[in-house]
Amino acid sequence: MSVIDSFMLAPLGTVPLAAASLTQSVLVIFYAGLYGFIGAVGPLAGHAHGADEPHRLSEVLLHGLLLGLGGGFIGACGMADVLYLLPYAHQPQEVLDVLPKYWLAMSALLVPYTMSMVVKLFLDSIGRPWTSALLTLLPVPINIPLNWMLIYGNWGFPAYGLLGAGIASFASVLAGLIIMLLYLKLAPSMALYRRSFRFSRRSLSRLTREGVPMAIQYLSEGGAVAIAGILIGLLGATALAANQIVFSLAVLIYMVPLGMAAAVSIRISQAIGGGAPHRARSVGLAGLGVVTLWMIGFTILMVGWGDGIARLFLDEPEVIAAATAIFVTVGVMQIFDGVQSVALGALRGVLDNDWPTRISLVAYWLVALPLSIVFGFKLHYGAPGVWAGFGAGLAVAAILLFWRFLRLTRSAEQLSRHS
Repeated sequence: MSVIDSFMLAPLGTVPLAAASLTQSVLVIFYAGLYGFIGAVGPLAGHAHGADEPHRLSEVLLHGLLLGLGGGFIGACGMADVLYLLPYAHQPQEVLDVLPKYWLAMSALLVPYTMSMVVKLFLDSIGRPWTSALLTLLPVPINIPLNWMLIYGNWGFPAYGLLGAGIASFASVLAGLIIMLLYLKLAPSMALYRRSFRFSRRSLSRLTREGVPMAIQYLSEGGAVAIAGILIGLLGATALAANQIVFSLAVLIYMVPLGMAAAVSIRISQAIGGGAPHRARSVGLAGLGVVTLWMIGFTILMVGWGDGIARLFLDEPEVIAAATAIFVTVGVMQIFDGVQSVALGALRGVLDNDWPTRISLVAYWLVALPLSIVFGFKLHYGAPGVWAGFGAGLAVAAILLFWRFLRLTRSAEQLSRHS
């Protein structure tokens, strides 16, 4: 949806595209943090599925939806509050002038987004990844015609421009959530998990306890990405618009290792729940090998064809040149991003959450951001330098998380005790 918004907003000019870039740069903090906050749904449901305990699965699902509703509401309020801080971040004034309504629409989107992720993690964990993929993708075809109507004013609708993209995104994700909930309620295959709901403080507490370290870990990464985006905003509207083109594609590509990370996490949790912890190491290594090959392909694409990709969005030479340079740096980052994502997913499968959180805080806040400032501003490499510094932090995270996984899965007995 980020790519679609970028493509459909590009004809409106640099300023709306820059406003979308700034919004997405901050929104990624909340996407990441909320995904981590409800992330325990996946491994806990996987453990229950591996142990063939449907009553526990029902418990995880229902309490996960409650957690998603509450967490999404808090996230939406937090995102809306950040709007009042933007004038102090020295962003381009012409961007800030068009931003508020779009920003608030995208803030509201966080509630249905978080609840949708709960359903997705649950379906993945019970061995229905294609159903999960189909339901998760439904907002995309809904978003395209809504954008066409609300951005440009087609079919008798007012031309809301940037705000139209925000309304369309919110409505699309909300419609997707409603369809997901109807599937859970009406599909015969879900009957096994539709049990009478009894609120359990203990179940909610466990989900929260396991989710908070994951949320901190994802927040540390998402926060660093957001600050990198804000740093690029200091370079002007052209840099922001170019960054939105690259960032929207990078986010789309990130879904590949994120999907593999979810698969690895679920397979490992199912193996442990089913009494076969010895399978965890081979599952993790297979996932890491496959995703590394995939990300090498994306690196070649972004480095070799960045100029052509940028020209698909708009025809402004300055923005295209800036985007092409950013594509080179962000392209090289993809391999490290893939490894750290899958290694993190593998560790989530064994509910190892505290140690990865420490790694993330060091890699992103003590390595990535300081180097982003040095490369981007002190050495005057601009936006590509900002992302080069971030890439160095990703490399540190990838190496340390991979080492942690190898160490933790050295023996099945050690892994069983940890889980």
